[in-house]
Amino acid sequence: MDRMVGTVVRGIRAPIVKKGDNIAQIAVDSVLGASKHEGFSLRDRDILAITESVVARSQDNYAGIEDIASDVKNKFNCDTIGLIFPILSRNRFAICLRGIAKSFKKIYLQFSYPSDEVGNSFVTFDALDAAGINPWTDILTEKEFRSHFENTNHIFTGIDYIKYYSDIIRESGAEAEVILANNPVSILKYTDSVLVCDIHTRQRSKRLLKDAGAKTVYGLDDILSSSVNGSGYNEEYGLLGSNKATEDSVKLFPRDCKSLVDKIQKILLDETGKNIEVMVYGDGAFKDPVGKIWELADPVVSPGYTDGLSGTPNELKLKYLADNQFKDLSGDELRAAITRSIENKDGNLKNSMEAQGTTPRRLTDLIGSLCDLTSGSGDKGTPIIYIQGYFDNYSV
Repeated sequence: MDRMVGTVVRGIRAPIVKKGDNIAQIAVDSVLGASKHEGFSLRDRDILAITESVVARSQDNYAGIEDIASDVKNKFNCDTIGLIFPILSRNRFAICLRGIAKSFKKIYLQFSYPSDEVGNSFVTFDALDAAGINPWTDILTEKEFRSHFENTNHIFTGIDYIKYYSDIIRESGAEAEVILANNPVSILKYTDSVLVCDIHTRQRSKRLLKDAGAKTVYGLDDILSSSVNGSGYNEEYGLLGSNKATEDSVKLFPRDCKSLVDKIQKILLDETGKNIEVMVYGDGAFKDPVGKIWELADPVVSPGYTDGLSGTPNELKLKYLADNQFKDLSGDELRAAITRSIENKDGNLKNSMEAQGTTPRRLTDLIGSLCDLTSGSGDKGTPIIYIQGYFDNYSV
């Protein structure tokens, strides 16, 4: 019988992971248990993916707002700071801000507009156009911004983030002054000590600030890049990728993910004889067409993956083949011709017309997005995703 199913994605239920748990063995046992219970067999080049949240939890990779405050205070020897381009998120940034604000007497808070880096909006570009505001050149005070727009609440949460973040700063004992500008250098009109809070553009922001004469520049990736008073930490990403854990603590992005995925891969090979790819995933890399929110608030989709997941897809576009080279064929003859094309395709189709329209993204970004959509971020209880047939094609 001809094969009728391609890629299969399963959300695997697992125990609630706690500090000190052997997350590698939990992942293996959960997949093997699901395989036995649901009646599917493991195969070479299957993919086991595990969400970063349970990895970090098993590592006890947490930090409190006092740890954040201590590290920030040690890095900035001043009372006044500029804080630029925070994303608009109660889960991602508000707790971090509580710690940061405890270290200063005054904070100049510079928001990008009309939205933050990942698409959370104050207003629309159409509204800016109607108000005659050029977001690339205009620097606005909070009063000027609000004089143009009555409602700047988030479309989904209803939060007024300008007020919310300002209140957090004031509740922490510091003075807050808000500006809205899209050039990182704009903050230097107010202070030469800057904490860069953008995620994917942080290196450019740091460079521009230093080139423009900023005295002290750090990013969120520099805060808690090492342990403070026994806290959790992340050498590469610091506070980036952190999430709210409690009202006064955050869970950081997990550490040592490469060694973890290699360990899981070896255990699976020893127990099943199958070479299974493994990755840790966080946010997917996709965009909401309604809210315009780009999901990726983590610094990367995957902080660790086995070597077989490196690179990008190398696929032919079946529609292109059917509409062009083989437009006069049909039925079994068409299928056979396309199968031969796949079997004989070049190892690098990057500039090939036959590959146009295929997704030009890294495998880990594509697979991680698939995993994030499958597991969700709520109460599904499936922090492990098992994928079969992802690397198969029409000829298999």
